[in-house]
Amino acid sequence: MFHLPFRFRSVATAAVAFGVALAAQPASAMQLTPQQSELYTSVSTSPPTAQTMTVCYGFVCRRRIELDFTAADRKALVQIIVAGKASAIAERAAIQKAVMWFDRKVGPTLGTTTRIARADIRSGADAKNFDCWDSTRNVSSLLLVLQEWGLLKHHTVGNPRYRGNILAMQLPHNTAVIVEKQSRMEWAVDMWTTRYLQPPDVMLVEQWLKEE
Repeated sequence: MFHLPFRFRSVATAAVAFGVALAAQPASAMQLTPQQSELYTSVSTSPPTAQTMTVCYGFVCRRRIELDFTAADRKALVQIIVAGKASAIAERAAIQKAVMWFDRKVGPTLGTTTRIARADIRSGADAKNFDCWDSTRNVSSLLLVLQEWGLLKHHTVGNPRYRGNILAMQLPHNTAVIVEKQSRMEWAVDMWTTRYLQPPDVMLVEQWLKEE
């Protein structure tokens, strides 16, 4: 289990108010769509709450830890996401930085600091990598936590999306998704296609569905 001590250090009045309010909240279940719920029921793990999330690795969540968000974690994520509040484009860039924060946060504990892009069974190093199922669950969980904290101004968390057409030589793959509130356009947030500490691919799902 990946549990860290809870210490609160404030840097701004807004961050203090946010942290106090969040710490007072009970660990209640999030409202998930059936497709989002399936991410967790399919591997017999709990969905995220405002306080914690399961981190999957080792391919199809065969290995897992619990990440409890500390006050320092929350402060860092608030600063990252609030910096992107000006527009949907800026928020997507902030989401990329939040995923990179997550990668850095869990990497030393999981041993995924050497993880590679597009890892699958052929890489022969499942214990220190995420496959696309792991990255979809992890990114979706992180996004759901950010949404639960009320940080996403321009997007909501969408349902995971899938692709794969063997006849067209396109291998099966899946990704986390955000939906832009104003345009209702879906954006893939794909961590699997990049290596450790690289920003995840963020692109329109329409484009993502055509990628190899």
